[in-house]
Amino acid sequence: MSTSPYLRVALLIAAATLVALLLVLLHSTAWLASLGGTLEGERLERAMASPNWSAEETIFLNPVETSVMEPGGTWETTRGWFSKPEDSVPSRELPTNAPDLASPPLSGLRLTWLGHSSTLVEIDGVRVLLDPVFSERASPSTILGPKRFHPLVIQPDKLPTLDAVIISHDHYDHLDMQAVKDLLHFSDALFLVPLGVGAHLDRWGVPDERIVELDWWDEHDIKGLTIAATPSRHFTGRGLFDRFETLWASWTFVGPEHRVFFSGDTGFFDGFKDIAERYGPFDIAMYEIGAYHPAWGQIHLGPEGALDAFKVMDAAIVMPIHWGSFDLGMHSWTEPIETFVSLAEERGHTWVTPAPGASVEPGLHEPRSLWWRPNER
Repeated sequence: MSTSPYLRVALLIAAATLVALLLVLLHSTAWLASLGGTLEGERLERAMASPNWSAEETIFLNPVETSVMEPGGTWETTRGWFSKPEDSVPSRELPTNAPDLASPPLSGLRLTWLGHSSTLVEIDGVRVLLDPVFSERASPSTILGPKRFHPLVIQPDKLPTLDAVIISHDHYDHLDMQAVKDLLHFSDALFLVPLGVGAHLDRWGVPDERIVELDWWDEHDIKGLTIAATPSRHFTGRGLFDRFETLWASWTFVGPEHRVFFSGDTGFFDGFKDIAERYGPFDIAMYEIGAYHPAWGQIHLGPEGALDAFKVMDAAIVMPIHWGSFDLGMHSWTEPIETFVSLAEERGHTWVTPAPGASVEPGLHEPRSLWWRPNER
């Protein structure tokens, strides 16, 4: 039976369109480079030597038994993605600040929130940049995926001289290929990352001498600042088949005068007490509060879990992170911060909420800005 010439033309057009769309998508991922590298060779050998690596499962394990999804949560979260509230993203232009970094902090400690988890920490003469994301989207693609709520508060070439770039884990809202490439060009800083994450940096052109991979409880000293990779309860993976193949971590910074804790992404676990006993007391602790859901309760703190963690750690001030920049959950974009503020007040905690680009200087400048509310800064 012969095929109609019109049908043949239609099929050719459809095939050509699909190929073109695929090429556009591949191009938007830098021909899959954004997915990162593969754990192999000496890097794999170091991972396998870790006490946190399972030889049987050939993956990293959490400090306690952990499920990425609570039982029955898959259907609940799938339904939730298709029934998000209308205000899951802002309906107005958000206020931001141009960071004031011209002078060093008077107290020796300053934290400047750049949005989401990205934070510049200036501590006892050392500058470290945490989980920088400079891309428009938290995604392997430049055309698909969660889009930034607000523009960058500072361009990469305007950052002050950095001593280290810290990565908590390899998810796209924490490890950004564009940020790595920008910092490779504009900075001479070291990249301190959990075990295995160096494979991604290697693929993106970062030389080995600028990569320091750490296991939990490993320490690295920079100009008198002890930087420790500490445990967290989460997972990793940038593709379909690499879950748990690189390590995840919280980070602790201990200087001659000040101490700071950064949670990265994590669920609640007793390890917070261990970190506090070894490295506390902290002048300020940052905890993730956004992109939470009961089904993800073992791998994300949410606002209540963040304050529970703060309670068991020896810290003076709590600062929320991991919210206000990308739509990564199923809640209103302001729900995490409103819940956080309400609970922090109820529990009598000392809290700060800088707007994107604003700074916190414990003891001197502790902003409680309600910038996410219309007509309030």
